[in-house]
Amino acid sequence: IWFGRQPPAAPLLSDSLMTYPFPPYHRYVCHCCDKERGLLGAVFLVERNSICGVYWHPTILQSHMIAKSNGSPVELLIMQALCWVHDDLSQVDIGSYILKVCGQEEVLQNKHSLGSHEYVQNCRKWETEIKLQLLAQSTMRRDLARTSTQYKTVDQVLQAVKKLCSALGEVETPAITDAVKRLKHSVNLPKSRTPEVRIHNIAVYILVLVYYEPQESIYVQMCNLSLSCSSSYEKYYLMCALTHNGRNLFKPVQSKKVGTYKSFFYHIKWDELINFPISVALLPLETMLSLTLYGVLNQNASNSPDSNKQRKGPELLGKVTMPLFDFRRVLSRGTKLLNLWMTPQSSPSGAAGKRMNLAERIILQVVCPAFWLHGSGFNRGDHTLLSSHRLTRADKQLLWDHRHHCRGYEHSLPKILSSAPSWDWGSMAEIHALLHHWSPLSPVSALELLDSKFADTEVRSMAVSWIESCSDDELTDYLPQLVQALKFESHLKNSLVIFLLSRAEGNINIAHYLYWLLKDAVQDPAFGQRYSHVLGALLCLCSARLRAELEKQTQLVHLLGALAEKVRQASSSNRQVVLQEGLERVQSYFQRNNCRLPLSPSLVAKELNVKACSFFNSNAVPLKLALVNADQLGEEINVMFKAGEDLRQDMLALQMIRIMDRIWLQEGLDLRIVNFKCISTGKDKGMVELVSSSETLRKIQVEYGVTGSFKDKPLAEWLRKYNPAEDEYEKASENFIYSCAGCCVATYLLGICDRHNDNIMLRTTGHMFHIDFGKFLGHAQMIGSFKRDRAPFVLTSDMAYVINGGERPTSRFQLFIDLCSQAYNLIRKHSSLFLNLLSLMTQSGLPELTGAQDLKYVYDALQPQTTDAEATVFFTRLIESSLGSVATKFNFFIHNLAQLRFSGLPSNDEPILSFSPRTYTLKQDGRIRDAFVYSFQKRYNPDKHYTYVVRVLREGQNEPQFVFRTFDEFQELHNKLTILFPLWKLPGFPNKMVLGRTHIKDVASKRKVELNSYVHSLMRSSTEVSQCDLVYTFFHPIARDDKTEGLDGLPKIPGVPAAGRVEGEVKLSVSYRNSTLFIMVMHIKDLVSDDGTDPNPYVKTYLLPDPHKTSKRKTKISRKTRNPTFNEMLVYSGYSKETLKQRELQLSVLSAESLRENCYLGGITLSLKDFDLSQETVKWYNHEIL
Repeated sequence: IWFGRQPPAAPLLSDSLMTYPFPPYHRYVCHCCDKERGLLGAVFLVERNSICGVYWHPTILQSHMIAKSNGSPVELLIMQALCWVHDDLSQVDIGSYILKVCGQEEVLQNKHSLGSHEYVQNCRKWETEIKLQLLAQSTMRRDLARTSTQYKTVDQVLQAVKKLCSALGEVETPAITDAVKRLKHSVNLPKSRTPEVRIHNIAVYILVLVYYEPQESIYVQMCNLSLSCSSSYEKYYLMCALTHNGRNLFKPVQSKKVGTYKSFFYHIKWDELINFPISVALLPLETMLSLTLYGVLNQNASNSPDSNKQRKGPELLGKVTMPLFDFRRVLSRGTKLLNLWMTPQSSPSGAAGKRMNLAERIILQVVCPAFWLHGSGFNRGDHTLLSSHRLTRADKQLLWDHRHHCRGYEHSLPKILSSAPSWDWGSMAEIHALLHHWSPLSPVSALELLDSKFADTEVRSMAVSWIESCSDDELTDYLPQLVQALKFESHLKNSLVIFLLSRAEGNINIAHYLYWLLKDAVQDPAFGQRYSHVLGALLCLCSARLRAELEKQTQLVHLLGALAEKVRQASSSNRQVVLQEGLERVQSYFQRNNCRLPLSPSLVAKELNVKACSFFNSNAVPLKLALVNADQLGEEINVMFKAGEDLRQDMLALQMIRIMDRIWLQEGLDLRIVNFKCISTGKDKGMVELVSSSETLRKIQVEYGVTGSFKDKPLAEWLRKYNPAEDEYEKASENFIYSCAGCCVATYLLGICDRHNDNIMLRTTGHMFHIDFGKFLGHAQMIGSFKRDRAPFVLTSDMAYVINGGERPTSRFQLFIDLCSQAYNLIRKHSSLFLNLLSLMTQSGLPELTGAQDLKYVYDALQPQTTDAEATVFFTRLIESSLGSVATKFNFFIHNLAQLRFSGLPSNDEPILSFSPRTYTLKQDGRIRDAFVYSFQKRYNPDKHYTYVVRVLREGQNEPQFVFRTFDEFQELHNKLTILFPLWKLPGFPNKMVLGRTHIKDVASKRKVELNSYVHSLMRSSTEVSQCDLVYTFFHPIARDDKTEGLDGLPKIPGVPAAGRVEGEVKLSVSYRNSTLFIMVMHIKDLVSDDGTDPNPYVKTYLLPDPHKTSKRKTKISRKTRNPTFNEMLVYSGYSKETLKQRELQLSVLSAESLRENCYLGGITLSLKDFDLSQETVKWYNHEIL
């Protein structure tokens, strides 16, 4: 909606002037109260001047996005908009206005550049209009903010603390002063109160002095264990250990083996004192007591769970860990009741369910002798060192000995600390001194210090203090890992919990996603109690309105989960009825209130568009939901709701891809990655955002039959159908090249498997992306004993056809390889980040991310020890292997067969012909009087082929129309007519098979006559056939018909250079290290052979002078191409820099011939004294005659 007048003109700038990378995404949800940023919320109404909405096209905004002289481009845009409704801006407070995203409850931050906002970047990616709404801050809602009653509560707490300090002689410790300051800032007090405070939670510190006698050893008395039922185990025993940093401090101690007895319930009674041979003074404060219960099977019992196997060893029944010292650093004492649990991974196969049910009902009573203070008995898993690139003992000793020399490499701190020889009391002073004198780590590097291998409270607190410097948007990206890191804390009261709650208190986005992550984590059998406490604390911090919003989301998820499960369980014939009944219940829920979606707090739905809702015909039968946007300026919200599948793995894969995309953008590489939202809302259920204007590769390929996956043109022709203009198609092809490169790198690094053509999607704009990440980290789908995914990643010939612009290799494929190599090397520079993020998730319960063996896949894929040049060679070989794999296309074909459903022609909302974007009718176009094949023409775009000119004459039109159709398009028409009219007698279609070459003039001339006869017979068939929508769609002019050259003119054949002329360029990488010269031959383009045919090029090099030709090196032969890619390393060892400066590199390009002498194509001689051998040189060189 334009506001009154046309928008002001702005200079149009080319894409090359855009400044990449964009700054980090900035996003604030409406209602987020933050005085420092000047954001108070949003409404849907504005002042009397009626600026309802401002729609700015991306090209208009480019000048703002690159303007460096403007301190605040968003404010500049606001000022520009206000110019149209105010004559005198001197009387207007620009800062009192904000821009809201239409359709979402999000506002742009006035102090940041326009291009730094995620919404604006997505609009540029999709080339859609940027729709913003200008609002006054004074009219914005604050219903999700904390209420004034909470201020009163804080005032009461402050008064109580003041009285307490007065009673203690008016003593105020620094800890109390700091806690008061953080409390004031945590509630966003108005400026009239204390404007200088910052957000934090209150922490009231009370010093408790406890005196106890030093002991020479630790004693734990094992009293009894309660079972809810009897079992088939004859004896039970416990393994008791003290651990730190996931490692045992000494050999575990075994209790005696005892049986059960029954009182009110079944019990196991040990009454045994376990003596750990270690002094209390030597124990680290984070020492964990680990107790593991084993059962010895009764070999004579008839109900033994494995009666067929005699003499079976003891079975693990459950485990529990607890901190030996409480959060006050006092040794735990007294009686404790501990609930045993067992991980699914450690459960015996075939009896997992029974063991789990048993373990969930086992309560262990433990007595630590003498008095006890109120400590917490949280479960803590058995964590081990999960780093896939472990340091050897010698490496650790070397690092520790030179720890002070490593201070210049601040990112080495985690490896230094993990190399500490001991974490006992005698070593802690040195470790903590090293920690406090170390330069601050970046938030990303500090994440590693929250892993399970760092149990020390001081280390973890310091890591949190460094993470505090990250922005809210960056923190949101890493929230899943931070929530998992809560498992590795010794106590509930810790720096990480306080940090997460304080940031959630100040940002609704963080509060929203933290809520759903905790809601999902409470299902954890070992740590559910801990997460429930944190979740309760989060809800206490939220305002009453925000709690109500979260409760509404939870109710909606419950309704959708129940509906999805009913639809999934229903028979295929009854599913639609079950769906409609369930949708009515969901619709009645929306009639009572609007609801924000779990995907994003900025998305608000007011009702269902029931007619557009359906379900997908996959194994999980997920729901396809269309929701009406509560913002009347917004578009319909389309989501998928799944039940019966764990979406946490999809969340993790999409998070990793999003972080990769951010790294690429920050490095100036925009791979046009499609990022969509996915969130798990509980056990085996969740919601996924649906990307508009996209289709699966299977649906595109089966337009050409069940064997469409073996053909090269489906993707290209589908893109051309939706991008008929040449510049539109070129843009779509460019998007495909870039996004395909990003997909190849991301899916390889994450080991994404089960890649069939229903798991890969293509947008009409050319953006390719992957969905459904149920298999990753190399866990391939198996067919018997064979892996379904045989190629490193999916790259097929139909994708290469789009990349090359035809069947022949072109320089565009070289661009694709360079993009892949650049993207791969950029991620390799951040190898530790991805290994750390995945390591923090190993205890999350994901079945395919459980330990070091899974991290090793990512480590091996990243190749962190290799150089960029070696990594480029490595990834080029992966591209060749993937492109040459027949298994991928065969997988697609098998999946096509599995999904085959006879459904006739597409539905009304789908294209009826692959090359036509719409369906046309007789009523729309007018009746066709006559049609005949007029002539044929040779075309070269994208490859040489013949197109047939059809003259169409309609009633009421004096001038005929001419449409241009290929032989394959005629055949598609005939094939679909046979499906539509199986009982009608249709004209016979010409045989496609011909002897010899297909695309020659004689064949085209013969086919013209045959096609003309076919069209003549078709137009004289029964009216049901000749006047059907299929026929009228075929003869309707499309965009390419309007732009086709004149009928008399033939397109010119692309110019071929004269024979014998040396042309082309070669791209080389020259580097030197360790007395070795590395020559990487990367690409060659625009080669020409003597006879004008495609050559078989290879490269040969010498270091001159070389009279005996001992320095000869060769690459492999690349077949039938003028634009070969080699990316091969030619190595010359044992040369000093002084020797090389006296040498010349001679490079020759030749064509390998089988029946004659190899043909020389060109070459170049380079003097090595012109190279700076201290750094790598990458450059294109023109060929010359030697």
